[in-house]
Amino acid sequence: MVYRIGKLKLKNRFLLAPMLEPNDVAFRLLCKKAGCGLTYCGMTSPLSRQKMFLDDKPAVQLFGNSAKGIASFIKKYDSKVSLWDFNLGCPSKLSKKMGHGAYLCIDAFAPKGVPPAQKASAGADKGGNIETIEKILKVMCGATKKPVTIKLRKSGKAIEIAKMAEKYVDAIGIHARTASQGYSGDVDYDFALRLKKAVSVPVIYSGNVNEKNVKKILKDFDFVFVGREAIGDPGIFARLNGKKSKIGFRGYLKLAKKYKLFFRQIKYQAMNFTKGVVGAKKLRLGLIGAKSIGDVERVVLNNKLG
Repeated sequence: MVYRIGKLKLKNRFLLAPMLEPNDVAFRLLCKKAGCGLTYCGMTSPLSRQKMFLDDKPAVQLFGNSAKGIASFIKKYDSKVSLWDFNLGCPSKLSKKMGHGAYLCIDAFAPKGVPPAQKASAGADKGGNIETIEKILKVMCGATKKPVTIKLRKSGKAIEIAKMAEKYVDAIGIHARTASQGYSGDVDYDFALRLKKAVSVPVIYSGNVNEKNVKKILKDFDFVFVGREAIGDPGIFARLNGKKSKIGFRGYLKLAKKYKLFFRQIKYQAMNFTKGVVGAKKLRLGLIGAKSIGDVERVVLNNKLG
């Protein structure tokens, strides 16, 4: 069966959620190999000059509080991506300070003359800079013929923003926690359902998706974002598709070397891959002391990690 986001055809409904630290090219390629329907990069500034590795032809998620640089960035990489997404969901301290991510949906309704860091608190998840968001989406759609999506969080204006955005986007992602919740506390599933019913475009559900609840979620939503459950375990996409997987850290390390990823990133991912492994504590202790990629490799080989 073929699934679609705009003109983009997907083989299944399991998408890798956009995550800043885990989603390097090696990890994304492993997720794709395991059966992920579409990989997303972590959020990327359109003003960034950092080299992008896009061999998995991912969705690229942009962020910012204006349309500056978006058109030229899209034109630069358009042939190498599957779709473009705009981040309206990041709850980080940096997003709060700069007024982007989830806080772009809040700041306009805060008192005037208040610094960005205080605006978010004053807005209390009730606002929404809808005009700015609409301008950004117009620029994105004008710069590409590829599908465009957004990823929202629960807020007082999320459904209004979604209804405005459906004029421009091919799908809407919703993480039904507020910016102030971050990644803790209960996900408001009923809110996500209300947003789904309010729009006509496909909706991608995000928030605590796992192997136990995914079938139920896909009865209510068009696609799911698999996030934290995939960290250190790209094989989850194989299992979601009813298949077995032997994908492990050694596969990651091979790709990481190919793309010359930084030691710090490789060590971070090695720690992630210890999740659920027998002797994980011993492995992590060995990795903590690693000072080079060679050290990481020796720990992996000695402990048979993946």
